[in-house]
Amino acid sequence: MALRRDPTARQKRLATELRRLRDAAGLKAGEAAELLGVSRVQISQIETALAGVSETRLRRLAAHYMCTDERLIDALVALATDRTRGWWEEYRWLLPTPFLDLAELEHHATFLREVQFQFIPGPLQTEDYARAVFSYRVPELPRTEVELRVRHRMRRKTALEGTPYEAIIHEAALRIMVGTRAASRAQLDHLLRLTEADHVTVRVIPFSLEGFAGAASAMVYAGGSVPQLDTVARDAPHGTTFIDSEAQLGAFRTLFHKVESASLDPARSRDFIHRLAKEL
Repeated sequence: MALRRDPTARQKRLATELRRLRDAAGLKAGEAAELLGVSRVQISQIETALAGVSETRLRRLAAHYMCTDERLIDALVALATDRTRGWWEEYRWLLPTPFLDLAELEHHATFLREVQFQFIPGPLQTEDYARAVFSYRVPELPRTEVELRVRHRMRRKTALEGTPYEAIIHEAALRIMVGTRAASRAQLDHLLRLTEADHVTVRVIPFSLEGFAGAASAMVYAGGSVPQLDTVARDAPHGTTFIDSEAQLGAFRTLFHKVESASLDPARSRDFIHRLAKEL
């Protein structure tokens, strides 16, 4: 079997979870290879996502690793046997890989929670807003590259089609006129329309909130098919970082709920956004 040239985020996550199960069982890669009847190199390739693993072999590994969590095993099997080629694959080799990985993460999420302080969350952006964001980049992107990124961002809206989504947005992101005044007003109006859906919740953190020091807590928290497969995506200077260790996920769950408890409730947030839109 040919080795993968560019493993997806989901393939890498499966590899990571299999390695964690082996480590938890106290087995070395060579021992796992003997149990499976393959070479140590093959185990290494599976655990680095360079090669896939069949359902039969995955279940044998889970048994050898003494994993008794059937829901987790079934979820890993689903990852291993997933042959989905989503819309984001159209952009492979055209956009940086993290763009594709984030779209794939959102597509498979059982729920999405997002906290943003500088910009309107990507899936909630209008086309004009997204274009203004990408056009401001330094070094400046060619117009064709900007339009490619805008189209990709607009297609990410499919993640909102039925998936429970909660966004917490700071007043700063709502007030900054990323594009023109008209485009900014249209963006706020678009936000208000989105909140009419039962599965979309938008909360606001106002400037007037006292004692708030959570401006470093921007994140996208994507629910997995089981809690162990949750993932946090965060922007970093070198690109998007995906976080999936159990300890860090627990910390980000706590952080999200802390920020959520400090924000306005959905009804008051909607009124807040409506007032801002009228001011523009």
